[in-house]
Amino acid sequence: MENSVEVINLSKSYGKKDAVKGINFKIKENEIIGLLGPNGCGKTTTIGMLLGLLKPSNGQININGMKIEKNRISILQKINFISPYIELPKKLTVKQNLIVYGKLYSVKNLKSRIEYLANKLRLEELLNKITGELSSGQKNRASLAKALINDPVVLFLDEPTASLDPEIGDFIRTFLENYKREKRISILLASHNMSEVTRLCSSVLMMKEGVIIDKGKPEELIAKHGRQNLEEVFLKLTRNKNEI
Repeated sequence: MENSVEVINLSKSYGKKDAVKGINFKIKENEIIGLLGPNGCGKTTTIGMLLGLLKPSNGQININGMKIEKNRISILQKINFISPYIELPKKLTVKQNLIVYGKLYSVKNLKSRIEYLANKLRLEELLNKITGELSSGQKNRASLAKALINDPVVLFLDEPTASLDPEIGDFIRTFLENYKREKRISILLASHNMSEVTRLCSSVLMMKEGVIIDKGKPEELIAKHGRQNLEEVFLKLTRNKNEI
């Protein structure tokens, strides 16, 4: 199994503030890795660097064996992301949005790709609706379709089920499990939903103040720290430096 993503001694500083401090991790194909930490710990900055939106101060990012700084355009064709904080253009229909993003990625057979995603994500009846008029759950599924329009080999998910009701949240999680197995893609999941992370992720990175302070399989971290669940581990690690 190959490493689709390799992060080597990655750092990002803003003046005298170190947002990310020399982190290292790998994501293999057909694997979901969880990135956990309190607000301001460096998760969003890390994802920004992985997407090529932010230039690292130090370190290296390899995606599919290629350095992102030297192969940015070709790599961006093979990756995508979803964040509840970045909405699709509100005045376009769902289908128009998918066409626009599909053309940005030069997707071949775009019509069949949209049909495939509409079927998988229960979007058939929403394709001709104005995106700004959709419910939060409907917008979430449309955004996920956008994130998959280019059939990415690496997917970055920032709070993919935030503010969703339990049924839609479970539908999205089940979809991600099945899609990962079907396409063997690599996924980095940043989430505050600990049950979601426990369910989806084969391994977890615990981040605090720009540093990865612990990592491992969810069940191993729970046993290692003598806690009942991943949420208790998260609270222990993020609250008390002396217990790390």
